[in-house]
Amino acid sequence: MRTKLRRLGCGVATAVMLAAAAPAFADTTLRMVSWQVEDPAFGPWWRSVIAEFEKKHAGVKVEFTSVPRESFADQMTTLFASGSPPQIVHLASFEFQAFADNGWLEPLDSYVKESGLDLNGWAGQSLCRWNDETVCLMMLYFGGMMAYNEAMFEEAGIAVPTTYDEQIAAARTLTRDKNGDGLVDQYGLGVATSGGAGQYLTQMLSYVIDAGARWSNAEGEPTLDTPEMIEGLKRWKTVVGEKLTPLDQSEAAIRQSLIEGKIAMRVDGPWLWGVMQKAKPEVLQHLKVAVPPFQPPMGGSSNVLGIASEISDEEKKLVWDFISIAASAEFQTTYAEVSGSPAPRPGAIPADITEKVPHFDLLMKTMQEASAAGIDRIPTGFEVQFNEFSKMIQEEAQRMLVENLDPADTAKRMQERALAMR
Repeated sequence: MRTKLRRLGCGVATAVMLAAAAPAFADTTLRMVSWQVEDPAFGPWWRSVIAEFEKKHAGVKVEFTSVPRESFADQMTTLFASGSPPQIVHLASFEFQAFADNGWLEPLDSYVKESGLDLNGWAGQSLCRWNDETVCLMMLYFGGMMAYNEAMFEEAGIAVPTTYDEQIAAARTLTRDKNGDGLVDQYGLGVATSGGAGQYLTQMLSYVIDAGARWSNAEGEPTLDTPEMIEGLKRWKTVVGEKLTPLDQSEAAIRQSLIEGKIAMRVDGPWLWGVMQKAKPEVLQHLKVAVPPFQPPMGGSSNVLGIASEISDEEKKLVWDFISIAASAEFQTTYAEVSGSPAPRPGAIPADITEKVPHFDLLMKTMQEASAAGIDRIPTGFEVQFNEFSKMIQEEAQRMLVENLDPADTAKRMQERALAMR
């Protein structure tokens, strides 16, 4: 694998030298690897940015390559470690820190200053600083929402939940064997339990924070062995252990089940709205949104753009121009439309946003509440070790479920393993 990647790196280097010798970067290809290539909302938006960029730079192409979310961090690490990184760097906001700590991300302050890009008020941008340098541009800081199937609630004669206790009660009622064949064919909740460890951590987050727990404190010390965390783990054990959600399914599969009318509730980010629109009319008419039944609501940073540090200066300038297009008022406005959420650029709100996204005020509310509470998927003090940290949490949580362990014992083991990472 490494030999193959080195050859790829040599091929890229050769292409760069040839491009540098030709006018206007003729026949240059920039690579961008993303998990959003096939996303029904974000995929077309990225391709629109690529089209605008290629229109501005004759002879320059962007190779937009898809990698599954669950293996994304590992594959990107392999590409960077082998010396053949994609020039346009797209990462989840909870994983860029390890890349920055390795020196793999180009500092952007000089580019920002020279271009005149105003980052004041740019949502979540402060999280893009590492070692007192800007190393990325935040693409989304979001507030969560809950999608639910109104017809299922009406048929069962129950109200839409506004608290955790109400959600669990509703989920138990709505998890049903509808055709009497002995198999559950309608689930009360849609929670992804298959995929990358970082995503698993995000699925647990609502239950943890609503119980008053945090992965770590403001000083970066792990806070996993607390009564609040034990309660959060009990809640997670209830959701998964009672099979109130389909088991061993990815986020994509869970979202698909929602729009097929097989799941009653799903707490997710604003991108779920675009997925909901793919439902058939007979299901779509019953899909509604509400404030998540957790306090504070789930929210946080989502994904970032950056420049690989180990590429030529000419390529870096091209990548910055790509980032500038993505950051422009025009494309930030369309980003708000496709994401169904406030874009990070201040003022980038379409005039008719409430017609396209009727729940926009709901998302503003949850975003502001999540931000005020300091909610993010990245535990303070474990930014660089996030991949290791999240894998540890996933392992211990799954062990708790499989072996039916006491959440208090699980919390103690999590704390011990987290301390060993310090």
